[in-house]
Amino acid sequence: MTHTAEIAPGSPIRGAIELPALREEIELHTSDGLTLVGELALPVDRPPVATLVTLHPLPTAGGFMDSHILRKAAARLPALADLAVLRFNTRGTSSPRGTSDGHFGEGLSEQADVAAAMAFVAERGLPNPWLLGWSFGTELAIKYGLEHPIAGAILLSPPLHRASSEEIGAWASASVPLIALIPEFDDYLRPVEAAERFAVAPATRVIPVEGGKHLWVGEKQTARVLNEIVEAVNPAAGPLPEVWPGYAA
Repeated sequence: MTHTAEIAPGSPIRGAIELPALREEIELHTSDGLTLVGELALPVDRPPVATLVTLHPLPTAGGFMDSHILRKAAARLPALADLAVLRFNTRGTSSPRGTSDGHFGEGLSEQADVAAAMAFVAERGLPNPWLLGWSFGTELAIKYGLEHPIAGAILLSPPLHRASSEEIGAWASASVPLIALIPEFDDYLRPVEAAERFAVAPATRVIPVEGGKHLWVGEKQTARVLNEIVEAVNPAAGPLPEVWPGYAA
């Protein structure tokens, strides 16, 4: 386990800044015998109040555990919002952390990857797990999230290519929230269509993001996404600061 170097108070929170956290390289083990590589980031000086189990974008289109919103969540939210952030490469996916065993399964065999992540959360006793899916990762959250004891799910840019209306509709009777951030200028699913598709689960909170795009490029969009995550998972920590305040003495 490593401790991120201290950042000077007053430093702007932008781009690739990495705030203090306890960071551990971890492995997940699936029911079909694969080892998946990942990282767990924890607050330095207190237990987490909730956990983000992140599910990355499509690996065949460059998605992986370091896709920028997920990397920035792990870099910032343990320190700013007392969250644990679990990132991992789904089967067959590579990143600087390494390559997970297996091959891309079109969102089907990845059911076991989600289960392995949730088993790790349970083994470590990590609290209040929320699924945080981005693009392809939202499909996994929709399809398999309700198989596990989660506190809720947050969808970033859901394309709804692989998740069926029946799978979305299953959330209608869920006891946990489903929140979908829909970019105004998304490449696959824009707010009007999203409202129609999620109507089968009417409790879904569909949040149109003015000016947003599928990849959430730029600090303005990053900050909006991270603030929406914190508002859902630990609202007492929001709004997030724009400069690092340091730790109180």
